Amino acid sequence: MSDKISDDLKSACILAVDDELPNVKLLGRMLSAKGFEHVLSTQDPRQVLGLVQNNDVDLILLDINMPHMDGYQVMEQLQSEILEDLPPILVLTAQHAQDFRQRALDAGARDYVTKPFDADELVSRVINLLEVHRANKYMSQQNVILDERVQKRTQELEIAHQLLHESRLQVVRRLGRAAEYRDNETGLHIIRMSKMAALIAKAAGMSDEECDLLLNAAPMHDIGKIGIPDAVLLKPGKLEPDEWEVMKTHAQIGADILAGDDTPLLNMASEIALTHHEKWNGSGYPNGLKGENIPLVGRITALADVFDALTSERPYKKAWSVEDSVSLIKKESGQHFDPALVEHFLAILDSMVDIKQQYAEPGSEVAA
Repeated sequence: MSDKISDDLKSACILAVDDELPNVKLLGRMLSAKGFEHVLSTQDPRQVLGLVQNNDVDLILLDINMPHMDGYQVMEQLQSEILEDLPPILVLTAQHAQDFRQRALDAGARDYVTKPFDADELVSRVINLLEVHRANKYMSQQNVILDERVQKRTQELEIAHQLLHESRLQVVRRLGRAAEYRDNETGLHIIRMSKMAALIAKAAGMSDEECDLLLNAAPMHDIGKIGIPDAVLLKPGKLEPDEWEVMKTHAQIGADILAGDDTPLLNMASEIALTHHEKWNGSGYPNGLKGENIPLVGRITALADVFDALTSERPYKKAWSVEDSVSLIKKESGQHFDPALVEHFLAILDSMVDIKQQYAEPGSEVAA
C-alpha cells in the first residue's frame, strides 16, 4: 500500500495506549511522520474510557500487558460502557502465540500486530481500519440526516430512500476498497463473481430485489481478510495448520465488521461473509453448517466464487478451462455445493461464460 494518506484520514483521532513511555513516544512520532495530525496517548489504561468518551476517537492502538488493567479488561470495559460507535481496536503486543491472537480478536480487537513491528505495515493496517470506521460513521450520519428529512417532509420519502440506497452503496465501495488493500485478488474478480451470484440467485427463484441486494452484498464476502496478518494472508506457499486456523478466522471477522446494522444490504453481506466457506456436507468453516442450514446467499456466493477462482489466473496457478471447472463443480455437487444450485448453474452456464468474457482480465482469454 502507498504511504500516502488521504486528507480525510489525516485528521483522524488515534489513541495510543501503552504503559511504557518510549513505546508511546515512538508511536506518536511514527504516526505524525506519516501525516496523522491528531494522536492522543496514555500510559494508564484506566484513562482509556474517559479519553474515548471525551474525544471523537477513530482508532485505538492498545497494548495487552499493562498494570491496573490489561488490554482485555480495557476492551471489556469499552464494550460495556460504549454501546454505539465504539472505535476499532488494533492490538500491539509482544505476545506471539496463537491463543493470544485469538483471545484478542474474540475480545473485540479488529486487528493484531506483534512487536517489534514494521512501521509501513502498521500504517497500512491503521489506514485499513480507519477506512472501515469512517465508512460506518458515514453511513450512520447519512441515516440520521435522512430520518430527519423524512420526518419533516414526508412527501420527499421516495427521494430520501434513493439517497439512503446511494449512501449504502458508497459504504460497499469503501469496504470493498479496504479489502482490496489486503489481498491480491482483482476488482474484476469481485465484479464477475457478484454478477454470477446474482444470475444464479435469479435462476433459483429469488426476487429481483433480493438479487440486487446479493449483487451489492457479495463483493464484501472477504472483507474479513483485512484482519488477517500479512505473514499469513500473503504467504506464497502452503499454510501451516496454525496459519490455516488464523486464515479461517476471516469469515467471522468479516461478519463482525458488517454486523450490528438493521439494513438488508449489510445484514445480507454479514451473512455471506460468515457462511461462504461452509460446505453442503458440513465440512466447511467456521461453524460446520450442513445442507439448508447454510443460508441460501452463502451457498450461492460459494458456487460463484469458486467457479470464477477456478477459471481465473492467479500468481500461484494457471486458469482452468471452463470444461475442467464445470467437471469439478459437478463432482463436488452434494459435497461442497448445493446440488439444486449446481443444476441451476449448469442451466445458465453460457451466461456465466459471457460474464467471464465481458469482465475478463486485460490480456487474458476464457478457455472453453
